[in-house]
Amino acid sequence: MTIAIVVAVCIVLLVLAFLLPRLSIWPQRGVDRTLGVGQRAGGKAPGPIGKLFSKSFGTSRRATNKSASTGRRARGKLPL
Repeated sequence: MTIAIVVAVCIVLLVLAFLLPRLSIWPQRGVDRTLGVGQRAGGKAPGPIGKLFSKSFGTSRRATNKSASTGRRARGKLPL
């Protein structure tokens, strides 16, 4: 379920960054902030579980940022 949500957010950010590159910064920052809070909270769990939780949120955070930047880069390559 969580993976599907992250994939859906990545797709929405990709499309939004492609269509409205300047306005897509704010939703990206909101998602980044939300996942950052989860990453910090997960890192506070004891032992290897904390590292696992922190890593999963960090990977999701990196994926959403990468999809938004890919949309902006693709839009920049258009001849329009």
